[in-house]
Amino acid sequence: MTLFLDVFGFLSVILRGLALAFEALVVGGAVFLVWIARPDDLAQDTGLVFVRRRCSALLRGSAIGLLATQICYVTINSILLMGTSDLRWRDLIGANYFLAGVVVILVSAMFIALTRRAGRWFTAAAIPLSLVLISASVATSHAASRIDNSLQLMLLTSIHHAAVGAWVGGLGYLVLALGRSPGIELGQRIAGRYSRAAQVCVVVLLFAGVGLSWSYLHSFHDLYGTNYGLMVLTKVLAFGILLGIGGLNYFIVRRVQTDPGSLLRRLSRFAEAEVGIGFTIILATASLTSMPPAVDLRDSRATAADIAQRFSPALPRLKSPEVAELTLASPLDMDAKGAAGLAPESFVPGQVKQANTASDIAWSEYNHNWSGLVVLTAGLLAVAARTNRIRLARHWPLVFIGLGVFLFLRADPENWPLGPHGFWESMVVAEVLQHRLFVFLIVSFAIFEWKVQTGRISPARAGLVFPAVCAIGGALLLTHTHSLGNSKDQLLIEMSHAPLALLGIVAGWSRWLELRSAGPYVRVFSWIWPICLTLVGAILVNYREI
Repeated sequence: MTLFLDVFGFLSVILRGLALAFEALVVGGAVFLVWIARPDDLAQDTGLVFVRRRCSALLRGSAIGLLATQICYVTINSILLMGTSDLRWRDLIGANYFLAGVVVILVSAMFIALTRRAGRWFTAAAIPLSLVLISASVATSHAASRIDNSLQLMLLTSIHHAAVGAWVGGLGYLVLALGRSPGIELGQRIAGRYSRAAQVCVVVLLFAGVGLSWSYLHSFHDLYGTNYGLMVLTKVLAFGILLGIGGLNYFIVRRVQTDPGSLLRRLSRFAEAEVGIGFTIILATASLTSMPPAVDLRDSRATAADIAQRFSPALPRLKSPEVAELTLASPLDMDAKGAAGLAPESFVPGQVKQANTASDIAWSEYNHNWSGLVVLTAGLLAVAARTNRIRLARHWPLVFIGLGVFLFLRADPENWPLGPHGFWESMVVAEVLQHRLFVFLIVSFAIFEWKVQTGRISPARAGLVFPAVCAIGGALLLTHTHSLGNSKDQLLIEMSHAPLALLGIVAGWSRWLELRSAGPYVRVFSWIWPICLTLVGAILVNYREI
């Protein structure tokens, strides 16, 4: 059960993030088909029929994804409750999470049935069903659990979900519609309607976001002194990036009459990046829901002095302690103790209940600092490669293969090849699984991007591996929570991870836009991602845990 608890801490965030993402796609699809790509003179517009059919297929797929995700989410929560208490299935039927999950499953099934023919029944039922879906999702949010002002908070959260669905969820349908639209006039009409709806959604999101933040963060100290506040700040920064790309899309829509063909293609490319960043923010929201609101936490907060001391420049740690000096704590050990009747009194999913020794901290700092030197080298070489003056600099991606090998060997010393736990045995530990997934992403990126940079393969398709790896890695880093509590030491560690995640996301999508778009912005994007890599290396070189 200890191992299940460890995996649950990671799975719950991932499944919650997927559920929110699919929810946004379902709500966005309903809004898009009912209001944006509405059936005006449908019999005479065969292009619109084609677009609506494609969008209906995406909505149906999203509803299937939401149904499957919700079944998994309800199941693992039920297994957790039954495994840690005397409750049985019949005792869980009336639980809030169970009832809300059943409602989401039923609504998803209704959307699957309705989208087979997106006609009158769909138009009449889509928006009401979306509201029911949002209500069920909000029933398991922080707002529903509050004692004071619960109704007001649930209303604000519902508005927030609706605006995210219409804007971010609708973006996926906009990309599909612009890419599949057989006529320029139809694309102009759809883009114009979506642009007006998005502007309204942005205003609504700001209103709801400010209201919720005021309720869960009562002071500026709450914003930087707690895990919850840190994640809110990360969301705000990512939202600012999203608004920047949305602003570019707005100006493209304003000018679309001058050159509709090329501008609609450019709009579609920017919308792709907007989709990716938008759903990354949704994943950050899922991580946020796993943390207690800052207003409920008064102990173990980081102060401005703590932050300044931790992030002041210092020389990197270049010497590592011996493996024999480490504690080598692992949930696998805790599970063995539990089997022997020596289980700890309490356990937080995703967190080993053991204080790090000086050797453990030194090992972690050494790994981060050396990783930073590697990434910093790669970033500087990538910047040099952009100048076209140093030919060897174009081989910079190969540096990351060394980083992947280094992390594979040293990220988890309690496991193979340094520790007592075998390779496959340790894969059931959530943090180990995340580390090895990162290694796979790093090596994949290195190989594909080296071939692209050296002209061995075309960047049209293979070049997208690099931005995908950066964007996915940044998004996963937002879920890489070391603790679901509010330990000051853990918070200070997360303060270095949050900017790494944001820089990874910016690097990925700037490279994506460099490859996928055209026009005056491409050169700017081509410089953004190498600078982001360099900054990632600089942060890691200065990483400390004391």
